[in-house]
Amino acid sequence: MKDIQIRPATSADFEAMWTIFCAHVSAGETYPFGPEVTREAAQMYWFGQGVTSRVATLGERVLGMYRVVPNQLGRGRHVANASYMVSPAAQGVGVGRLLGEHSLGEARSQGYLAMQFNYVVSTNVAAVMLWKKLGFSIVGTLPKAFRHKRLGYVDAYVMYQLLQDPDHWPTADE
Repeated sequence: MKDIQIRPATSADFEAMWTIFCAHVSAGETYPFGPEVTREAAQMYWFGQGVTSRVATLGERVLGMYRVVPNQLGRGRHVANASYMVSPAAQGVGVGRLLGEHSLGEARSQGYLAMQFNYVVSTNVAAVMLWKKLGFSIVGTLPKAFRHKRLGYVDAYVMYQLLQDPDHWPTADE
């Protein structure tokens, strides 16, 4: 784990990122993207305007990635949203935890007050457990919101964590 680096994603990383992305989409277990999603749409998802993308690498090999964006516009812009994908070949060894910890630091450094995950699939037990270990709480359940490829309709969770003390933040109109 000590040799894994997390750095800004570049266009040179996209081929490996696309491979990881396709593995998750085709599995149909954790992301709402359908099989019709295009390479161009995925590239915009990871590299679009306002997106901060990072990759975890071991040498030249991309093991996983995350992205941080504002969860909402305007008066909701102080809450970050993030997405993560780990290569199936690198799952279960702590890459997700490294990405999660790094993204929380990144969100804090960008000045976000909180982070919200809008759509954590309830059957993705490893992710739910990880996010709870990293300080997130389930603040809502979306009944049967995700159409799992094998299990049919399953719940999705909204998870949330304050990153900074809101008492030290300006009010919405300041």
